[in-house]
Amino acid sequence: MRYWILVFLFFCGFLAQAQSYSDAWRGFFSYTSIKDVAYGPDRVFVAAENAVYVYNIWTGETTSVTTIQGLSGEPITEIHYSEQYQLLMVGHDNGLIEIIPEDGDQVLQIVAILDKPSIPPNIKAINDFYEYQGQVYVSTDFGISVFDLNMREFGDTYYIGPQGTTISVVQTTILPPYIYAATAQDGVIKALLDGPDLIDYASWSTVTGGGIVAIQTLNEAVYFARTNQRVLRLTPEPAQIMADFGADPIVDMRVNGNVLTITTEKSINTYGGDFSLLNSVVFPSDIEDVFTVGLGFADEIYAGTQSNGLLNQINGQNQWQSIGPNGPLLNSPFSIDATAGQLWVGFGEVTVSFNPYPLDFRGLSQFQNDSWNNVQADQMFGASDIVHMKINPMNPDQVFASSFQFGLLKLTQGVSEILYDESNSTLTAPADNPAAGLRIYGSDFDRDNNLWFVQAKVDQGLLRLSPSGQIGKIDLTGIINPADELALTDLKVSREGYVFFGSAQNGLIGFNPNANAFNRITEGAGNGNLPSTDVRTLAFDKNNRLWIGTREGLRVLYNTTGFFQSGNNVEAQPIIILEEGVPQELLFQQSVTDIEVDGSNNKWIATATSGVFYLSANGQETLLRFTKDNSPLPSNNVQDIAIDGDSGRVYFATTKGLVAFEGSATESRDDLSSAYVYPNPVRPNFQGQVTIDGLTSGANVKITDIEGNLVFETKSQGGSVLWDTRAFGRHRVASGVYLVLITSQDAFETKVLKIMIVR
Repeated sequence: MRYWILVFLFFCGFLAQAQSYSDAWRGFFSYTSIKDVAYGPDRVFVAAENAVYVYNIWTGETTSVTTIQGLSGEPITEIHYSEQYQLLMVGHDNGLIEIIPEDGDQVLQIVAILDKPSIPPNIKAINDFYEYQGQVYVSTDFGISVFDLNMREFGDTYYIGPQGTTISVVQTTILPPYIYAATAQDGVIKALLDGPDLIDYASWSTVTGGGIVAIQTLNEAVYFARTNQRVLRLTPEPAQIMADFGADPIVDMRVNGNVLTITTEKSINTYGGDFSLLNSVVFPSDIEDVFTVGLGFADEIYAGTQSNGLLNQINGQNQWQSIGPNGPLLNSPFSIDATAGQLWVGFGEVTVSFNPYPLDFRGLSQFQNDSWNNVQADQMFGASDIVHMKINPMNPDQVFASSFQFGLLKLTQGVSEILYDESNSTLTAPADNPAAGLRIYGSDFDRDNNLWFVQAKVDQGLLRLSPSGQIGKIDLTGIINPADELALTDLKVSREGYVFFGSAQNGLIGFNPNANAFNRITEGAGNGNLPSTDVRTLAFDKNNRLWIGTREGLRVLYNTTGFFQSGNNVEAQPIIILEEGVPQELLFQQSVTDIEVDGSNNKWIATATSGVFYLSANGQETLLRFTKDNSPLPSNNVQDIAIDGDSGRVYFATTKGLVAFEGSATESRDDLSSAYVYPNPVRPNFQGQVTIDGLTSGANVKITDIEGNLVFETKSQGGSVLWDTRAFGRHRVASGVYLVLITSQDAFETKVLKIMIVR
């Protein structure tokens, strides 16, 4: 197999090996919405929205394949396991097909359909795989393509619509001497499998009309399902009605061995070779959900659901068991926040113009101790559209979730405690538009543990929640007209206690609580020099500079202390970089969705279309750039970033799932007692950088050989520094023991560590 892979990689260009990122990345995908299942010896293969996992029937273990292992992250529509060739085929809605070999060490991407320009993008979806004598008949929205498993290449494509046009084929099946195609609108079409020219539409003839949702071969007979929920036996003709599911829509029909499984939204039914009923189960009455796919055996059923993952039931045991990897509720994270060893995820969302409708009542997910705690929507006192998460830095067991419709939700130790709204606090909806609700967004804590947050559409839109639970309100009408403002967005508190918050139409607003004074800057030179009045995100760095992300670019406010001084012309500045010797504005006209500052004062910047940028402390150097093409990001639309300051892990919330990069920039420590070096020893095959972690801020780090010759020196910006194992960046040092000499900034503390390097 690997020989043919290499041959066609070289000659054909439609196969590509996807890179695995498991050394430096982790994936946190949801497996609650099941799209398809397949069976292999002792295993069940399960496709979620954009990830796959394998369930070992005997051990009960699950193994995931995600973008971390090289899967594309595109929406999955169909999977198929070939027992003969020991591989799993994964089909996507954009026409991409991925092959996961038995060893699972590389994902192979087949882009022939995806890249074919003559097929419109909206009809490339993979609907079904049917394997017969080494050929896989791929049903698509344009027809049927034949893939040779032995040669790993596509052969003919059958356009079997009227006059050879495209037609949506939902499934194919073969009962010699015919191949049958079930079409969504034009019924069942058949042709002689060994006919002279299957690519000629005239070789195909209609057997029966009407809308067809599935077709299968069972024990020398062909069965098909209509859109009217009836299942008919096609052969021997004439067609005979075998089952009628009334008003319960048929969602899937498949054959495994000699068992036919018919799945409706509310039931799964298995039949033997003579269409005798073997088993019938209904959806659990205590769960509001529907089946999406079923896989039946003589004595067992695996059932995929829309929002409750994969369920399993053994005949005679009226009890469902949930099977699948632990994960968050959904693959659509909108807001995230992290502290040491903990991550919170909110799944609410608004449109780009801050419209929360239709309201989405979704839960929250907490990742801690390497497992997920999911707070269901019905446990949140009716809160919907959670658009911002904030963990209390002084009490990590406490987290606040902003609802863009119903108020501010407080959770303690992973459990909803109170929803601050009109019934129990001073929060009020707009008097002239009560239907707008309580549109809470950005929030941040000050040094006295007050939570500052913003509410749109009300005059008193800047609010402060005290540690005792009292809400104070500050009027904004002297600086903006709140009723005309679409939304107040992100909020950050400076080290002096100044409160800065963004808006969709009024730029950046600052409030000085000590002087009860406001100021505001907007777009254009002389008005504050923002690239747009639509400010989406804010971040203070370790130099107290305010980084401002807008829908049309990036700015930095270098003098935040002078923001409120009378007569001071406050101007935010772009970052100018040189590209091939030409001055360019950094992130010019990019829609910036989030900015985070790590322990080294470097900046992580998320964008709506271009992935993630990792910039040096001053923004002059791009240290890393992550996109869907060069990383496991499942989408270039990154909604939010959160950093675990203790571990350096950086979480990315994209529109298609949550992933994390194992970064090395950690927050500074109070002393040097926890300083350490990793990896240690450095082995010959190691290609990365050595990390010295657990440092105090501004610590001096020197590395010498055993004889005292200096090979490296730097100062820590946060809690860690990196060393590329080179002598001042020139040549790699030789094998041996090296000393790490650490001195705190005040010179009161020292520590000596050792590194073993083996070349």
